[in-house]
Amino acid sequence: MRYRLTLEYDGGPFVGWQRQDNGPSVQGALEDAIEKLSGARVTVTGAGRTDAGVHALGQVAHFDLEKDIAPDKVRDALNHFLRPAPVVILDARLADGEFHARFSATGRHYLYRILNRRSPPALDAGHVWHVPVPLDAQAMHHAAQALVGNHDFTTFRAAECQAQSPVKTLDRLDVFRRDEEIHIEASARSFLHHQIRSFTGTLKLAGEGKWTARDVADALAARDRGRCGPVTPPDGLYLVRVDY
Repeated sequence: MRYRLTLEYDGGPFVGWQRQDNGPSVQGALEDAIEKLSGARVTVTGAGRTDAGVHALGQVAHFDLEKDIAPDKVRDALNHFLRPAPVVILDARLADGEFHARFSATGRHYLYRILNRRSPPALDAGHVWHVPVPLDAQAMHHAAQALVGNHDFTTFRAAECQAQSPVKTLDRLDVFRRDEEIHIEASARSFLHHQIRSFTGTLKLAGEGKWTARDVADALAARDRGRCGPVTPPDGLYLVRVDY
């Protein structure tokens, strides 16, 4: 039986989605919980291998079990066994054998939250990037449009990125203010390692008036990692939804 999960998690306590030797991972927590439920050690595959500190509102994963367990029981039992880890199964359902959480995905949607006020966060510490200097969200949005479309994103690609090609199609990159926060929403079929955090650091320069939209376009065209703005912290980044 192939099971499809939709889950949310706080990425703060984890070394990332992927199982690693240097600390707890979301994948490892899920596999431990499934073993407690079923007695079987399985591999869980996620739609997005989020980095350390990156959160998820709608990550999707799949795994296979020999046993036939009702999806509602899988959801509730995994939520029980996952405690106290900040990982929650929102939905569990059966999927056909062709479904693959990563390779069947047709779109991924991310949100980056910037808290743009003088005072630091209290309740949202670890869940936003705090920028105390005023930012112009309209200028950031205008500059962001230079990045939309099919491009070679070498400038915004981490050195350790394992993607076969730096060429990606960015479907949407919107920036808008919501009270004291600035939200950056990005949509594409797939992203390069640190791509959104690299976008955000570059767009912050536009929001401060240090860069123009032309500067952002020139940085993209340079295909040079050294032309990227600073990579922002993972705290404000969320995997919101995956399309199939």
